Amino acid sequence: MGTPEFAVPSLKALIESGDEVVAVVTQPDKPKGRGLEVTPPPVKILAQKYGIPVLQPQKIKTEEFLKQLEELRPDIICVVAYGKILPKDILELPRYGCINVHASLLPKYRGAAPINWAIIRGEKVTGITTMKMDEGMDTGDILLQREVPIEDEDTAETLSHKLSLTGAEVLIETLNLLKEGKLKPIPQNHSQATYAPMLKKEDGKIDWGKTAEEIKNLVRGTLPWPGAYTFLDNKILKVYKVRVVEGQGKPGEVIKSDKETLRVATGENALDILELQIEGGKRLDTATFLRGRKIREGTILGRKTQA
Repeated sequence: MGTPEFAVPSLKALIESGDEVVAVVTQPDKPKGRGLEVTPPPVKILAQKYGIPVLQPQKIKTEEFLKQLEELRPDIICVVAYGKILPKDILELPRYGCINVHASLLPKYRGAAPINWAIIRGEKVTGITTMKMDEGMDTGDILLQREVPIEDEDTAETLSHKLSLTGAEVLIETLNLLKEGKLKPIPQNHSQATYAPMLKKEDGKIDWGKTAEEIKNLVRGTLPWPGAYTFLDNKILKVYKVRVVEGQGKPGEVIKSDKETLRVATGENALDILELQIEGGKRLDTATFLRGRKIREGTILGRKTQA
């Protein structure tokens, strides 16, 4: 059971492991992009390539879907970024239960957006956890864990790719050890739990009063969605890439603006904006952007004035 690109390496690894994948359960096809063209989830595309039956229930808490699963008689259900919480009936259906691949070192970062929040909060290490699923949200017993370093320039996108590959490896290792009876599930220490809720668009809004390092982490952790943004002349200014530098000024103040540099003061130190996009424009490097639009030193970013 899985849906996005993150789940694709795990499905591929299961197919190549030699175990029989009796079916793939994924979310329904959804409209995507500007043309809102109905697009199948990445996991469905891979499953169809290998001729694996695909189930796409609108709701999973139905008798009809439970009956479909019962008829498949799975020994185990592997869940990788499926996108819905499984009811007790499904959790208890397979002989060996349901195994989840989660993109954090549980009990830290339980929830829908562990990769984003680990970067936003300045973590240097994250990882993969496989766990025996229960009815809670990422509260099940831990089976295996593997650490993955977060590099300084990692974004949620690049880190997600790395973790998806590690997740596939750890899933196969978990299944092999379970078959051999060599895995002892370890209960989580719930007192150490932290949470990573689904991101909202407003989570990308830059607070220039924070430190330059904190803002850089926000930019990295919200890429590609929702993206970090501020305001310039009442227009949304998306910020894609920044560099921490020394500098002082009022938070949000442009303290250097020349042919190649757009430097903004923060609560501590400053940031050079390296890639950006004004509302209605294209994503550009700063030098190209400044050739078409001058920003005066002393301009305060983030202020929205009433029309």
